[in-house]
Amino acid sequence: MMKRPKTQLTVLLAALGLALGAQAKDWPAPIKALEAQGVEVMGTFKAPGGLTGYAGLARQQPLAIYVTPDGEQAIVGTMIDAKGVELSEEPLNRLVNKPLTERTWKQLEASAWIADGAKSAPRVIYTFTDPNCPYCNKFWNDARPWVKAGKVQIRHVMVAILGPTSPGKAAALLSAPDPQAALTQHEQKQGGGAKPLAQIPPKVSAQLDANYKLMQQLGFAATPTILYKDDDGYLKGMQGAPSADMLNQILGPR
Repeated sequence: MMKRPKTQLTVLLAALGLALGAQAKDWPAPIKALEAQGVEVMGTFKAPGGLTGYAGLARQQPLAIYVTPDGEQAIVGTMIDAKGVELSEEPLNRLVNKPLTERTWKQLEASAWIADGAKSAPRVIYTFTDPNCPYCNKFWNDARPWVKAGKVQIRHVMVAILGPTSPGKAAALLSAPDPQAALTQHEQKQGGGAKPLAQIPPKVSAQLDANYKLMQQLGFAATPTILYKDDDGYLKGMQGAPSADMLNQILGPR
């Protein structure tokens, strides 16, 4: 795969990583212990009561950590003020959710996906799709009103995890002369339109492997896994075919 040029986001995250790395050696023992347990610490923020706040990420979920003034103890959880206002929301959005959304969106854009819908659609949704997944087919059908109206483009990040014919079918769709038309035909036949390739080209096999690794990295294991941005622009994800209420939340107004 060709090496992609560094984007401003890449440079920003790299700079952030360097800054955090410089601080890490001075971080208190409880923070280092959480890092050893797999928590990614993404920044610090001021907290009341003499505490120091740390913004972390654990299993793709934001985490607020508060360290006592002596640096010997840490409290993990939500802090509220006398009016019941959550004090961790703003720093977690700024230090974790925003960079996490940007980073994940770039990873999804760089994956091997098949577009479903107009390129000019104002809303973009990503979904990890297995060609043998009946719930993926249900989501495809349920989303038709939004797609046909030009309001949403769904980008199917193809994976092959559900059966022996999944790799061949996914490869056939990805390597078709018109992948979008091939996917449409496949889903119109309730997941039975794609004929599995007997031999998968190495490039397509690598794409499927990379898609699956990305899916695992993001903490998901089932299809469909749908990733979208909420009204505030932050990344949200869900597994399974959405309910009617969730469709409106994910895809927006009809």
